[in-house]
Amino acid sequence: MGFVPFTFIDFIDIILVAALMYWIYRATKGTNAPYIITGIIIIYLLWVVVRTLNMELLSSILGQFISVGVIALIIVFQPELRRFLQMIGMRRKRFNFISRIFGSDNDTAATNLLPIVTACREMAATKTGALIVIGQQSDLRLITEGGISLDARISTPLLENIFFKNAPLHDGAVVIEGDRIVAAKCILPVTQSDVPKSYGTRHRAALGMSEISDAIILVVSEETGGISLAQGGQIHRDIEPARLQQMLQRYLNINSYKRSEKRKQEVAE
Repeated sequence: MGFVPFTFIDFIDIILVAALMYWIYRATKGTNAPYIITGIIIIYLLWVVVRTLNMELLSSILGQFISVGVIALIIVFQPELRRFLQMIGMRRKRFNFISRIFGSDNDTAATNLLPIVTACREMAATKTGALIVIGQQSDLRLITEGGISLDARISTPLLENIFFKNAPLHDGAVVIEGDRIVAAKCILPVTQSDVPKSYGTRHRAALGMSEISDAIILVVSEETGGISLAQGGQIHRDIEPARLQQMLQRYLNINSYKRSEKRKQEVAE
């Protein structure tokens, strides 16, 4: 009695399928998608059994159902697919060689952290809710195109005016790239991960944005005045202003804060 041949390619195939299934589970965790996927797998296995038993009529019906089901899947999983495409489009850091070949090398000015930190500290004192995205290498055009274009130099008064409760731009996020505020009132993708119920909409949006890009997202809570920082799918809450400066410098890997302080000293002298 012979055994079914099993090669190294088959082993790699199984590993890749397992990794794909695990990724799908992680991406759809917390939604109704796992139940839908389970139903699809059951129908597919039933179709395989029916074909093996040569039940032509039932096999034809299930085959047509599966063919139409592909379109249904695109509709049902539209949010998850959009999130996946955003993740690929924004993770430009991993594909810098493509940008070097097809794109132009534009030097982006360093982000001035001082007005951002000052604005967060003052808004925290008055419990003014805020959501600030500091871009790095990920392409944030999908986010900024959905907001209101500004293209203004970063300043503490401007950030505070944007997030003032009665201001027309206070809802949504501000996106900063380099030394410019490029857009306001931007909508961020909300995380699908399991998070504590104490997380508000801003914290969920900050975490969701950090999961699909390398941006750094700052949150000022409207309820507690606490400052939070999200990056790389993790969020740090209730950060002291002095520690916030250090964390931003470490994540951005720049010395913009020191340069801004040096410029201020030179002007004062």
